[in-house]
Amino acid sequence: MTRLPAQLEPTEQWLADLSADPASAQDRDLAGVLVARGVAVGRWMRERPLATTRKTSVSDIVTEADHRAEADIVAALAALRPADGILGEEGAARASASGRTWIIDPVDGTYNYASRLGSWCSAIALRAEGDSLIGAVASGATGETWIGQTEGDGPGLLLHDGKPAPNLLDTALADIALTTYLHPTRMHDLDVIEPWLAASSGAATVRMLGSGSLDLAAVAAGRAGGFLQSGTADWDWYPGIALVRAAGGAARVVHHRGHRWHIAGPARVVADVAERLLGA
Repeated sequence: MTRLPAQLEPTEQWLADLSADPASAQDRDLAGVLVARGVAVGRWMRERPLATTRKTSVSDIVTEADHRAEADIVAALAALRPADGILGEEGAARASASGRTWIIDPVDGTYNYASRLGSWCSAIALRAEGDSLIGAVASGATGETWIGQTEGDGPGLLLHDGKPAPNLLDTALADIALTTYLHPTRMHDLDVIEPWLAASSGAATVRMLGSGSLDLAAVAAGRAGGFLQSGTADWDWYPGIALVRAAGGAARVVHHRGHRWHIAGPARVVADVAERLLGA
């Protein structure tokens, strides 16, 4: 695990060092550096009194670490990729002049992060024309980093801590853990709960860990077998789905009974989950 720095490198110095690093010229390497910065900011700020603000509920919050990490990442992209678009969870936005857009989740799993739970990360994706996708996810708890790059429908390259990772095995839904999430406020909606129960009941077990990007990283790494969630935001989907696709996995977005569902995993798992979901 990467040790917490005694003092976080100031933004200006970090940007100067990053601009001088030849690795920043490569999008895949840059994505890895940016999520490492997000985790470093999060770790450093969590060792101090942490200000939080409620968004829509007690479990939907934003912290000053989210804002600081997003600001640092946006500053780096403004300097190094000025023509690219930006979409950040905490409000950063810039139209694209290049046909490419960076999607930023500076601290994913913010409730976990603020509550001193382990499942939180920093995540980023680069979407480009022609179905090209790069994603990077760095775990705040373990220090692990996954970077995926893919184009088209075939598998791409998945790196785990800088080393190539194997492709996914095409396992069955009944043999795997399904990572998922369902907010308590939606459990009264039968158009959500009935399809969710039909799909998730086919899995060997279900896990709700509270970080979509880490859930998808676990799927890409073969630690979890599949992913199912309703109404997933772009910053909770694209960084992790880049990893799954890079590992040879599949992804589907399904509309059913007035709701949008995101499914990912080995092709057989995705097909089974979608069939069960749409049958309910």
